[in-house]
Amino acid sequence: MPRLSVQLYSVREELADLDGTLARLAALGVDTVEPFSVYDRTLELPAALARHGMTAPTGHGPFLSDEIEYEGRMVPLPPLEVTLDAARHIGVEVLIDPVVPAQRWQTADDVARTADRLNAAADRAAERGMRVGHHNHTFEFSRRFGDRTAYEHFVALLDPRVVLELDVFWAATAGEDVPALLHRLGDRVHALHLKDGAVGPDPFAAGTAYDPEALDLRPLGDGELDLAGILAAAPAVAFDVLEFDSVDGDVFAALEASIGYLGSHDRRTA
Repeated sequence: MPRLSVQLYSVREELADLDGTLARLAALGVDTVEPFSVYDRTLELPAALARHGMTAPTGHGPFLSDEIEYEGRMVPLPPLEVTLDAARHIGVEVLIDPVVPAQRWQTADDVARTADRLNAAADRAAERGMRVGHHNHTFEFSRRFGDRTAYEHFVALLDPRVVLELDVFWAATAGEDVPALLHRLGDRVHALHLKDGAVGPDPFAAGTAYDPEALDLRPLGDGELDLAGILAAAPAVAFDVLEFDSVDGDVFAALEASIGYLGSHDRRTA
């Protein structure tokens, strides 16, 4: 069975009280978390996790871009080796790039260049006993090359050591039949980002400013996704990672309800 994890972006504001937040997650039965940035509180996080009996086997950190946009300005990123070392310090075993910008999914050549960069990173990660992976949004599915989306074209180019973290909500928002997609991807999917809610317009569409507060996200089972089908299509993933970009009400209550939903669904019969 997959291990339960929580993406710490869900509690990004609450992390002002790091120990208090980890204690509340531990009280929900959570012993695995996923940092949203391996650069955030890198030095103090390992000890804090240990105090609460937690580990962070997966973690996010951008390494497939030279710079990223942050609060309206472009910020240069450190070399891959620095990112890998920060991840390893926290105990991360699989470093996942959280987002490759939409403009790099428009042509087959651009997609191939990103795949090449990820494959090269797999070599460097292996030297440290680590693996690397990719996390999707919606724009990876907006273009097709032949009979495949840009996303599946990308996957076909990846080294077998590279893993996928499929965000099921973003895939559904992009119009994908997520259970069918999971069947096609098979054991390439190492982790699921599980979230549910009302599937509305693409918040990453061109000309749209992403606003997490505009999303209608809900505890698992309370939204529009075919979660039973999704879980049944991915019985052997290593991690079920709960994430709320935003939530109406208390995030810990939403996490508790989602954990309850997962506990009540047997993947063999979902």
